[in-house]
Amino acid sequence: MTEEEGAVRERLEADRRATTARIATLRGDRDEIVASASSSADDEHDPEGTSTAFERAHLQALLDQALAHLAELDRAEERLRDGTYGVCASCGRRIAGERLSILPATTTCVACASKRRR
Repeated sequence: MTEEEGAVRERLEADRRATTARIATLRGDRDEIVASASSSADDEHDPEGTSTAFERAHLQALLDQALAHLAELDRAEERLRDGTYGVCASCGRRIAGERLSILPATTTCVACASKRRR
């Protein structure tokens, strides 16, 4: 393993640890809301007046995003193993190291990502 590959693996693993911790926190928060809603006489609203259903849906959406990101990290590790990590899936050019440092699971270069946003 090269030094660069080692650094990539470290970034991916750090991202994985942070994402896994976020998932655990979100699941705990969601479960707490579900438990408090089922034990409350007014299961439609919490004491502050916000909808319990909205809070639960919001936490579920954040949890779904975190789980999707974890799957992206898995795919990034696969690309690292098969030698395609850092290659843009759209144009086939190298993805800039700076972009990979910030978004280690990204599959597109800046130019292709910008085209998609238009």
